[in-house]
Amino acid sequence: MAKKDAPLSLRPLDDRVVVEPTDAEEKTAGGILLPDTAKQKPQQGKVVAVGPGKLSDKGVRTAVGVKVGDTVIYGKYSGSDVEVSSKELKILRESDILAKLVK
Repeated sequence: MAKKDAPLSLRPLDDRVVVEPTDAEEKTAGGILLPDTAKQKPQQGKVVAVGPGKLSDKGVRTAVGVKVGDTVIYGKYSGSDVEVSSKELKILRESDILAKLVK
């Protein structure tokens, strides 16, 4: 019996975004297998939760520019790494996201 993913029990606040990083590349473009020590930390991932948006000085929420399911690229040392339900996740501010991949 296949195990279903448990619902995410993490709700980001304000303009924060929860991202599940993609796995590090196992091979180079030329087909060379990389050992664990040579793998680079991934800088892209899939958005799994989005906060309601930042509260302005006038009390109005500004919409966040990404939504659940988007694939984003973020800075190498951005955000905080957390583990929830045995999943490695990253919590970022919207301003830490550099780009959104468009299909």
